[in-house]
Amino acid sequence: MVRAPRLTIGLPVYNGENYLSESLEALLGQTYEDFELVISDNASTDSTPEICQRYMREDDRIRYIRQERNIGLIPNENFTIRQARTELFKLASHDDLYARDLLKRCVEALDSRPEAVVAHCWEARINSAGEITEGLGYSVAASSASAPERFRSMLFDGWDDYTYGVMRTDTLLRTRLFGSHHLADRTINVELSLHGPFCLVPDWMYFRRDHPERVEAYTVRTRCMYMDPRRASPLRHPVARLYGEYIWGYADAILRAPLTLAERRECFGHLGRWLAGRATPVASRLLHQASLQDTPSVLQALPDVSVDAVVAGREGRA
Repeated sequence: MVRAPRLTIGLPVYNGENYLSESLEALLGQTYEDFELVISDNASTDSTPEICQRYMREDDRIRYIRQERNIGLIPNENFTIRQARTELFKLASHDDLYARDLLKRCVEALDSRPEAVVAHCWEARINSAGEITEGLGYSVAASSASAPERFRSMLFDGWDDYTYGVMRTDTLLRTRLFGSHHLADRTINVELSLHGPFCLVPDWMYFRRDHPERVEAYTVRTRCMYMDPRRASPLRHPVARLYGEYIWGYADAILRAPLTLAERRECFGHLGRWLAGRATPVASRLLHQASLQDTPSVLQALPDVSVDAVVAGREGRA
């Protein structure tokens, strides 16, 4: 019997021909090799299928699945999670880059802290050419041993994105997975934190690409539609519902997480204080339908790292 790998990388993609090959080179060139790469093609109409099939012929760690129709970004992400039959899971994006040691360092971090549920590294933004444009700061107490403190910090101390970290699959599957309501990426991060602390590897190894195809300026509705086309109907999914699901996501996470009664009470206290402070700005957005810019904290100094030097497949560019 063939031994199953330890980690699954889920890569949802739709019309990703511009950057897909670079991302695949970076993932397949990882120094940690005990993984399966599940690519879910969301009915692409460009050369994405041909690119995936070419790499699949060259590397038997790839499992390529093509959706019959475009099911939306979030349903496609969750599809890759449900394909995982491994201890660990990492979500990947077709246009981002990853340092060779990213998986190795994150798996080592989880092995060193059995109580931790997510391991991630420092994140930098890159442009279309792969050049670093900014580094993102990490300020929340995600590594705290206290679940209420992690919850409080994630609500009040900033927005640190652990969405693309290496996660324990069984913990991830105990959550509601990724949603398509307002700021659903925050909800899943917070819900995971209630199950255990996070590890942050202090090194620049994840490079998230900004390019013209990404949605940059958006309203609550356009962002949710981008994540899931079923959100397009203002009758079935009014903006108030998209906000309501966001808030309920926090409350539901507290109720579902493995917390003591005292911990739940403390978390609900933090949530109540947070809601009191958010009532005015949320009401203003609802009235004016203002555009949103949900960006993590940006460092002032550019990270001192060469993407070409640390990412597999870019050696000739250095």
